[in-house]
Amino acid sequence: MKVLVIGGGAREHALCRSLSQDPAVTELHCAPGNAGIARVAALHPVDQLDGAAVTALARELGADLVVVGPEAPLVAGVADPLRAAGIPVFGPSAEAAQLEGSKAFAKDVMAGAGVPTARSYVCTTEQEAAEALDAFGAPYVVKDDGLAAGKGVVVTEDRAVALEHAKGCDRVVIEEYLDGPEVSLFAITDGTTVLPLVPAQDFKRALDGDQGPNTGGMGAYTPLPWAPEGLVEEVLATVLQPTVDELRRRGTPFSGLLYAGLALTSRGTRVIEFNARFGDPETQVVLARLRTPLAGVLLAAANGTLAELEPLRWDEDAAVTVVLASEGYPANPRTGDPIEGLDEAEADGTAFVLHAGTTSGAAGEVLTAGGRVLSVTATGADLAEARAKAYAGLAKISFKGAQHRTDIAAKAAQ
Repeated sequence: MKVLVIGGGAREHALCRSLSQDPAVTELHCAPGNAGIARVAALHPVDQLDGAAVTALARELGADLVVVGPEAPLVAGVADPLRAAGIPVFGPSAEAAQLEGSKAFAKDVMAGAGVPTARSYVCTTEQEAAEALDAFGAPYVVKDDGLAAGKGVVVTEDRAVALEHAKGCDRVVIEEYLDGPEVSLFAITDGTTVLPLVPAQDFKRALDGDQGPNTGGMGAYTPLPWAPEGLVEEVLATVLQPTVDELRRRGTPFSGLLYAGLALTSRGTRVIEFNARFGDPETQVVLARLRTPLAGVLLAAANGTLAELEPLRWDEDAAVTVVLASEGYPANPRTGDPIEGLDEAEADGTAFVLHAGTTSGAAGEVLTAGGRVLSVTATGADLAEARAKAYAGLAKISFKGAQHRTDIAAKAAQ
């Protein structure tokens, strides 16, 4: 099987790493990729948002499967011309990807499917936003209706800060605050059958102790020793399957990766948000535990044959990933600095490094090229061991202004 992965972050590196270990994959390509992905896949320049260009590249390579990683190409409709050309593609159509592209659309789908979520208002004026903030009270939750690379949500006790964020968006969803721990649950679906993966938890805030601004995610771990028994089965029955069924009923079937961000509240499980693709950095830890070869699962989703697959096989091990970010992230990340210690971090085989924002310099050196630069990932018999290995690997890597959280999975590992 020849596989083409679209994207260039740590999520795509994790996907490419798993696909490169699949005996069925004879050729692996990535566009545009990054310096780390170049070690396992052939890289190609492409405009990720240009469906015609992506389709032309897939044809030129003779791709048997195209995997679209990031949300922006999916919302832009890159999967649609690929499907029209008869090329199997893992990723929803532009219409179905509105589940992530528009918070208001997602709320409407959840209402139609009877999915439990926070009460909310959709606001387009400052007055509407002010009234919604007062209706719910603090803590205030304000979400940009559109895509914002994981940084469009403000949760604050300060009404002025909440209103200012709302004023900066064309349309916002303001909703009640959901208490309780958060869980990320991915599911692979062909539009009918839904195959949940193992739950994970990520860390959105930039600083230790869940302080600082929201980011795209600073680390993640799986499994969740504190999660209630039967959580996956409950979410499949009350959230994932009803959502997939509702989208099919509307004539916009969802095929690809459905990601439910959940809050385990005092009143039961509630959906915080949906994403239409693998989450980053949770993908790094979830795929680290997956033993079923990945390519066949993604192809079955693309071809509508998921129901024929055997149950997924998982390692009993735990997995932890810690994000190494650049100076100034998330507001104003510094780039262009050389990265030292990458080979040393992987030398003893206990951790592996997934590249997010990296590029190759003129002399072949690896340079920082984004806010989140690397995800250092490790597995172990339990979370404490996986965590120790990940941080030991991370300690060997350096670049100017590098920052990371020191408390990823710390509470869960106790």
